[in-house]
Amino acid sequence: MANLDFIYRRRSIRQFNDVKVPKEHLMTMLKAATQAPSPKNQQNWHFVILQNRGLIKKLRDVVAKSHTEIGELARSEAEKKQYLRLLKYYTCFEQAPVVIIVYGNEYEMIEYDILKARGASAKRLAELTSSQSAAQGIGAAVENFLLAASEMGYGACYMTGPTHAKTEIEQLIGFEKEGYHLMSLIALGVPEVKAYAAPKRKPLEEVTTFID
Repeated sequence: MANLDFIYRRRSIRQFNDVKVPKEHLMTMLKAATQAPSPKNQQNWHFVILQNRGLIKKLRDVVAKSHTEIGELARSEAEKKQYLRLLKYYTCFEQAPVVIIVYGNEYEMIEYDILKARGASAKRLAELTSSQSAAQGIGAAVENFLLAASEMGYGACYMTGPTHAKTEIEQLIGFEKEGYHLMSLIALGVPEVKAYAAPKRKPLEEVTTFID
């Protein structure tokens, strides 16, 4: 039986020590990320690395502003309170010495082009894209990064919540790559606390189905 401890040891880390991450360590994690599978091997990812504390603080402010504005649109005070309570989770990257902003390119799907040219229905085209192939490739790369970080003694947190401010974030960092758009963030650093309890997982029986 293979030892899979490197998977079970991984945790989402939201508190970090003020310790720099060497570039060579970052490159090792990023290389691991790029070994992930991707649909048709399109490798539709790009990683933007932030280490400037001032810029990370501005990033936090941008996300907090967007979060608060959405909260003001809540349909009730209870809903507003519930949503605003999430702010600390959406901005926990402010403590991290490194923030990786993950960009993705659209998945080039030749079958979509064929069917669209032949007048396929909107329903058929929607079925074809429902697998969100581009996002799946990004997710695989991020997981490789997280596992590498954990194995190297670092902590990381995979975040999609802050993307409600993706336009403002893209404007803040000034990064442009044709066809690419912001998909997620990763907070990275030396964990402040070494051991976290694993969150409860759904029983396998609840999430698996065997068909003989």
